[in-house]
Amino acid sequence: MSRSKVTVVGAGNVGATAAQRIFDKGYADVVLVDIVDGLPQGKALDILESGPVSGSDASIVGANSYEETAGSDVVVITSGIARKPGMSRDDLLLTNMKIVTSVVNEVVAQSPDTILMPVTNPLDAMAQRAYQVSGFPKQRVVGMAGILDTARFRTFLAMELDVSVESIDAWVLGGHGDSMVPVVGSTIAGGQPVSKLIPKDRLDAIVKRTQDGGAEIVNYLKTGSAYYAPSAAIVQMVESILFDKKQILPCTAYLDGEYGIDGLFVGVPVKLGDGGVEEIVEFDLTSDESAALQRSADAVRELVEVMDNAGG
Repeated sequence: MSRSKVTVVGAGNVGATAAQRIFDKGYADVVLVDIVDGLPQGKALDILESGPVSGSDASIVGANSYEETAGSDVVVITSGIARKPGMSRDDLLLTNMKIVTSVVNEVVAQSPDTILMPVTNPLDAMAQRAYQVSGFPKQRVVGMAGILDTARFRTFLAMELDVSVESIDAWVLGGHGDSMVPVVGSTIAGGQPVSKLIPKDRLDAIVKRTQDGGAEIVNYLKTGSAYYAPSAAIVQMVESILFDKKQILPCTAYLDGEYGIDGLFVGVPVKLGDGGVEEIVEFDLTSDESAALQRSADAVRELVEVMDNAGG
């Protein structure tokens, strides 16, 4: 069976770590693209030379242009400036809009049938941008955010309850920003609602820590942002697509009236298979959760309007 082909654009921490994780699995050949001369080539060669130890026969190459990316099954877009302490994800908007616009034009010319996976912040707005620029059907643009936010939520809940992270079933919806919505009503641990297991004040604190999860790491690192958990989340999405797993995962997808939201990329549960977003899964939300999701969508819409007004 021939290997799949995955392009990762951006050889910074998120992109390079995602490329390494995919290469290690051995099921896909990887192209790592970056504008910095030598950076993707050096990182790709270093990863390639780990193959005899990790047992991967996949290929990985670095490039500064896009010819090598032709025929990619999935293109992960991580390029852009990262957050620094005191910055919100939204502060990155116009700089990263220009970068994502350029990247999407390049990759679509080489891989017209690919699935685009934006990771660049502010995530939901960048997914909207990729969709606008690519001209792709909505199914073939899907952003990585909710899996990461949900992983943070599950981590903190597992720590609180002293149980395996695998025993926590949780969802974080909405925009990938301060207005994200951890859906406490649907969050269970070993079949029990967490609201019955954790006092409300502690649960509220865990929700807040989840919303601030990225900033907490930025404040520690000072010169960068998270990349181990984000890259793991990217790989889960890539595998659900390449292997047509049809996992139901929280991802950023284009809504056409689902959840009462129209014409906007927002984080929701989706069925992810080889066609991309094969279905939007509609949860029953409490009135509070539904209102929070609408507020989150409004925050995304504001960013999209700023982009459109900036010559979008």
